[in-house]
Amino acid sequence: MNFNAPIDRKFKVVGTRMERPDGRDKVTGKAAYGADISAPGMLHGRILRSPHAHARIKSIDVSEALAAPGVKAVVTAADFAETDDQDMADIRDNCLARDKVLYDGHAVAAVAATSKSAAKHAMRLIKVDYEILPHVTDVDEAMKHDAPVVQAGRVYESVPGGYSENVTSFFEFGHGDLDAGFAKADKIIERSFKTAATHQGYIEPHACMGNLGSDGKGELWCCTQGQYMVRANCAEILGIEASQLRVTSSEIGGGFGGKTTTFIEPVALALSRKCGKPVKIVMSREEVLRATGPTASTSMDVKIGMTKDGRITAGTAALRYQGGAFPSGTVTMGAQSAFAAYDLEAVQTLGWGVMTNRPKEAAYRAPGAPTAIFAVESVVDELCQEFGLDPLDVRIQNAARKGTLSSYGPTFDEIGLVATLEAAKAHPHYTAPLGENQGRGLSCGFWFNFGGNTSVSLNLNDDGTVGVVEGNPDIGGSRASISMMAAEELGIPYDHVRTVIADTSSLGFNDVTDGSRVTFAVGLATIKAARAAIDEMCGRVAKLWGIDPDAVVWEDGYAKPAGANAGQHDPMSIQEIAAIAGSTGGPIAGHHEVNAEGAGVSFGVHLCDTEVDPETGATTVLRYTVFQDAGKAVHPDYVEGQMQGGAVQGIG
Repeated sequence: MNFNAPIDRKFKVVGTRMERPDGRDKVTGKAAYGADISAPGMLHGRILRSPHAHARIKSIDVSEALAAPGVKAVVTAADFAETDDQDMADIRDNCLARDKVLYDGHAVAAVAATSKSAAKHAMRLIKVDYEILPHVTDVDEAMKHDAPVVQAGRVYESVPGGYSENVTSFFEFGHGDLDAGFAKADKIIERSFKTAATHQGYIEPHACMGNLGSDGKGELWCCTQGQYMVRANCAEILGIEASQLRVTSSEIGGGFGGKTTTFIEPVALALSRKCGKPVKIVMSREEVLRATGPTASTSMDVKIGMTKDGRITAGTAALRYQGGAFPSGTVTMGAQSAFAAYDLEAVQTLGWGVMTNRPKEAAYRAPGAPTAIFAVESVVDELCQEFGLDPLDVRIQNAARKGTLSSYGPTFDEIGLVATLEAAKAHPHYTAPLGENQGRGLSCGFWFNFGGNTSVSLNLNDDGTVGVVEGNPDIGGSRASISMMAAEELGIPYDHVRTVIADTSSLGFNDVTDGSRVTFAVGLATIKAARAAIDEMCGRVAKLWGIDPDAVVWEDGYAKPAGANAGQHDPMSIQEIAAIAGSTGGPIAGHHEVNAEGAGVSFGVHLCDTEVDPETGATTVLRYTVFQDAGKAVHPDYVEGQMQGGAVQGIG
């Protein structure tokens, strides 16, 4: 079946608003999060963090800490393995600093003790001798030739000359003749913008419990958006085989991209290996804000030309993103997103990735895109105001659509931007009257979407119910969506399917839950796993009936003869087939593994009404409406919740 082709199909389960499978446990407090795990003999870990933004570590004395009551182990970066993988070395050195601390809050050492208070006391006994170095936290200052260097030797060959070594990467996208494009414009506006780093603000702090023996076999429980990623990172950092470490993800109390990371997990495992006991580490809120990745802060210049009738003739954007103390590629996605909503004959986007003495950045809901789009959309709005043009009409006039050569290279196939713009134009919100000191803003939005490596196992129970095992932590309703798609394919009720998240030893590899990939990629694998199970069931029934497997079809949970030529046989239900599976060939299951491709880009349009107090400048959001190119909403409640959550986080 061509999964990219549009189909005219009436769904019975998909598109309905089923009860969420995790809802009751979460509202009653039964759901187990990262900090809820415990084990007999468990120790408590605490991490010592640098009070300096940039300093050389001259020495670390842990002798007093080791002698303190209740202390069982202390670790430093010396307890981590060497690696030839630079990206892995960055993750390792962010978990525990080696030669230098690179930001305030950078982890330096850790202690495990019999109680939280003993661990906290011992942590304060660790003596670190620092040589304080100059630091830089602003992206523009960090780029200057004479800026303090965060890390030497990290500059890619693509970076042009004239900058400090903090500028590690440079990207350029675009097409067309910019000079000719700007020459056609009746008005050109050029503006500069700066945005601050923003933390994801998840409610649940990072937490884990690690248990690693001297034989290299271990268990890890943690709150994460990707247990396979955590396993790979921890195994490399600790110098053990990935097959010997089983990682189980807990329920997750918010991530938004901020838990596609590894911070405390290798530390807990290293402590456990030293003391022979399970070790639990739970970050405080202060630690989360000091030492885990916020977004990149930015400095951006945008220049756009427009004719008086609203046609955009050319656009350029220069984007400078700082991603903390380690090289980052987020500016690439910002540069690709900046002008993605527009069909332009001449466009150029430049991007610089810059290191500063700040925590290593992490993803946050379409990393890099919102800031770049904010800058471009602000200038488009100003041009509309200059000419007295309707901002929605101008966007419709210039909108990317099928056949548009995008600003970052690919030619778009079917996309939904024009549909969302027209829906916004037709909505009562857009023409609702505004009062004194009130205004209405709008913006287009864009994201790529991904597929990625995915494994799914679907198992038929002997009563005809189904268990689905997938490997992506559920941060947006994927368990419900996956169960719904399995039920739809099998023709059985939703409540006859249960989807669970596998640990790393129970299922093949899965990429991280990020990039809006899970419902697409895991859904595709689930559909194919269900179809594999259906093929097996039809084959079993064909043998019972003594006919060819092609003469058996599957409809609404039953195996049926394909037609009169297949003979007169009573349909067999999935329950009947399951009940006799042991005598027809054994357990029935469907599996599918794929590196999913073909995820389409998506667009959205947001309308927002605000009121400003002229005396204080206080701004109140009065009304907010989202129009999203969402495709088929498998579970509309979850899709609407994603829109609402994204809008609220954007409001701040």
